[in-house]
Amino acid sequence: MRIAYLSTFYPFRGGIAQFNANLLEAFAKEHTVKAFTFTRQYPSFLFPGKTQYVTPEDKAKPVDSEAVLDTANPFNWCKAARKIAAWKPDLVVMKYWMSYLAPSLGMVARRLRNRGIPTVAILDNVIPHEARFFDKPFSRWFLKQCSGCVAMSQSVLNDMLSLTPDKPYVLQAHPLYDHFGEKMDRQAAQEALGLDPKLRTLLFFGLIRDYKGLDLLIDAMPLLGPDYQLLIAGESYGSFEKYDARIAASGCAERIHVFNRYIDDEEVPRFFSAADLCILPYKSATQSGITAIALHFDMPMVATPVGGLEESIGKPGLGVMAREASAEAIADAIRHFYDGGPEAFITNIREVKRTQTWANFSDAMIRKNLLSL
Repeated sequence: MRIAYLSTFYPFRGGIAQFNANLLEAFAKEHTVKAFTFTRQYPSFLFPGKTQYVTPEDKAKPVDSEAVLDTANPFNWCKAARKIAAWKPDLVVMKYWMSYLAPSLGMVARRLRNRGIPTVAILDNVIPHEARFFDKPFSRWFLKQCSGCVAMSQSVLNDMLSLTPDKPYVLQAHPLYDHFGEKMDRQAAQEALGLDPKLRTLLFFGLIRDYKGLDLLIDAMPLLGPDYQLLIAGESYGSFEKYDARIAASGCAERIHVFNRYIDDEEVPRFFSAADLCILPYKSATQSGITAIALHFDMPMVATPVGGLEESIGKPGLGVMAREASAEAIADAIRHFYDGGPEAFITNIREVKRTQTWANFSDAMIRKNLLSL
């Protein structure tokens, strides 16, 4: 089968580009593949981070892709569809994570459908965490242009079915990242990050946005007491000043270590090797790519019971679920983890790692359900 994959690829950076590169590689083991990407992913004023692109400090794996789609230029969309169609794919795969992309990706999918080429969308979010009035109609229109969809949590699937109840779909868990290498020596990792080796170490990792609840985790720190330290690693989308103020007011600023910047792939093992526990204090969620990284490093998690986190973490026993998204509940869940120890969680993590592979994900997409589109 010839599979065209339209999404964000190198030289764009970030978790979605990492996902796409891994899945493209899995497809390539059994199919002929071609990556198509954006000439412009977002206008600069819509991007809250420092850069959309790989920098010299990043250790991103290059992917050979053809840049065809300018999401901000409607006069380009039909041309992009023609370029993809000219490659004569049997199937086109897209990644969908925000309604801004709906007009451009939807038009490409519609043009391809008119040429008899099916499009399958892998859905990160259908209804965003920070919803706006146009999100549902934009996403509904995009989904209608697609031949089928892949959801990675029941929460996302429910959102999809609320907008397009008759759409063919596959429900398949987010595969685990396997390109970060091995864990480092714990002591060496902690020394490199300036941590106190005598303290229990909590990790908040990834892009910092309001819905991810970092404020709740900071507020939980004084409730936990002096035996705990917090490692915050990730680029803030928006000002970090409100978190700085919370840290200063917490009474434990000396035990909160902040690395407010993009963490490139080469650095990831250092952070996950230094910590005991990954915290996902989200106020809303679908699924989280951070879960997949934590599982790669055999790291249990504490998470709030929102979106698909109970489904992906609580039910398979990969960590402790807080009773609610509050500082008090998060602190209680963290204490509960340390009272019981990590052994049972690590056993379950290793079992899950045998099944949530990129090969199984691509197989579920292509062989099990969507070949008949």
